[in-house]
Amino acid sequence: MYTYDLSGAITALREGNLVVYPTDTLYALGADIYNENAVKRVFKVKNRPTNVPLPVAVSCLDDINKIAFLNKNARCIANKFLPGPLTLILDKRKNISDIVTGGLDKLAVRIPNNKIALELLSNFGPLTVTSANLHGSKVPFTIDGIHRELKESVAVYIEHGRLDGSPSTIVDVSGNKLIIVREGIIKKREILECSQV
Repeated sequence: MYTYDLSGAITALREGNLVVYPTDTLYALGADIYNENAVKRVFKVKNRPTNVPLPVAVSCLDDINKIAFLNKNARCIANKFLPGPLTLILDKRKNISDIVTGGLDKLAVRIPNNKIALELLSNFGPLTVTSANLHGSKVPFTIDGIHRELKESVAVYIEHGRLDGSPSTIVDVSGNKLIIVREGIIKKREILECSQV
């Protein structure tokens, strides 16, 4: 089902189904991170190895704090760049299943700067925010392209036009040393200027 109405997506998520939703970069494949069966379906649908962690999207900084530990560096960077194209790697809290993180003690979290995504996350809660494509393939920019790949394995597709933004910058701030894992829209120098390292 293609839709602009979030109520259908929220119902689908509550029933353990998957949705595709827009972010500030690309379309994402979303599942309830607290529903292990739904998370397992994300791996299956994408043909993604289960040891490759899934990033998580939330609506605000307070929600990050509920699922991961924000140290001083992380809080400083988050306050400056979130919502936005930034993914923070943090130490996860015990309420997050190892299935989400591929068995790791770290969690990749972001707050997408997209009104639809933020409304969905605010009304439902944290979702997986992995790209809406088969693992290893190019990410489609449109809902039609995504549907051709993922088909009926996704219950609801939230239409928001063509999305072909650059990937988010990924920063590991879980330890004392800040590590730029991937430089995206936000540049390394901007992160380092903000950090307390």
